Amino acid sequence: MSTESRGTKGGARPKVTITAIAREAGVSVPTVSRVVNGRSDVAPATRARVEDLLRVHGYRRRQRVPGDHAALVDLVFNDLDSPWAVEIIRGVEEVAHQDGVGTVVSAIHGRAGSARQWLKNLRARASDGVILVTSVLEPVVHEELRRLNVPIVVVDPAGSPALDAPTVGATNWAGGMAATEHLLSLGHRRIGLIAGPPRLLCSRARLDGHRAALEAAGVPFDPALVVQGDFYHESGFHGCVQLMDADAPPTAVFASSDQMALGAIEALRRRGLRVPEDVSIVGFDDLPEVRWSAPPLTTVRQPLSDMGKLAARTVLRQARGEEIESPRVELATQLVVRSSTAPPAGG
Repeated sequence: MSTESRGTKGGARPKVTITAIAREAGVSVPTVSRVVNGRSDVAPATRARVEDLLRVHGYRRRQRVPGDHAALVDLVFNDLDSPWAVEIIRGVEEVAHQDGVGTVVSAIHGRAGSARQWLKNLRARASDGVILVTSVLEPVVHEELRRLNVPIVVVDPAGSPALDAPTVGATNWAGGMAATEHLLSLGHRRIGLIAGPPRLLCSRARLDGHRAALEAAGVPFDPALVVQGDFYHESGFHGCVQLMDADAPPTAVFASSDQMALGAIEALRRRGLRVPEDVSIVGFDDLPEVRWSAPPLTTVRQPLSDMGKLAARTVLRQARGEEIESPRVELATQLVVRSSTAPPAGG
């Protein structure tokens, strides 16, 4: 796309960029790009405002070439080595495909160099929007995203996002409470928790929900029954070993992710303990694999695919210059009871 316009008299006018037009119109760069390229997916009032500015600045459109600009959304993860990420991708791609929009999936692995390379690629392909499933971006990347004025949505933010962007999450506090209430209803009173990374808002919310359920039932919260994990299998395994090594081990364990729950089940199996006869296990996420685990896992369903769908719809609405329903949305979690939980032995 041309970023220069010239008058017909008096020599060349100063360059005018679509970034400058977007800033003056109060819209995103992709929205101006859509107007310039004659696409229909722009709100009428927004289109009129941009068209007026294009005329005022004498912006010269380049003749469009079929296939010249593909509508794209960038979907960015810290890592892609989890079924959790696959469910988010599934939701985003379903909505994007329906809208005729392509999806570019990237993983930055928490490295500054990877983030900068992704940002360079983002500028080159002029994506219509960005869905961040990571908040681990250095300040210089945040600043560049602001400067580009590309629509952004953050999925499951680690905390208050550094970017002024809409967020999509789940009711983690309610989910943590539901998991613990279920174990309490079965008669468990010593309930271990394998928590997620403390820097993440979702981890803290699940821990707080767990604690609230204990307090509501009149069961004292015991910090010795809380061990730290990172959402992956190995940390669930080692966390469960640590809990079972206690002088008074728990009769049930709530793992803050399904992968940690599966790791915990393996740790118990190696000790000759049965699930749920000896120890009950509850996970969090409801990944497709856990309904086939041995035993099928009781867990809290996090609507991962729906979170991806909502994030995609939100970023595309922003790109079209339309208003979004809410800057912060939390989708409901739901307890799914299967065979990994039962009353405590002898209870």
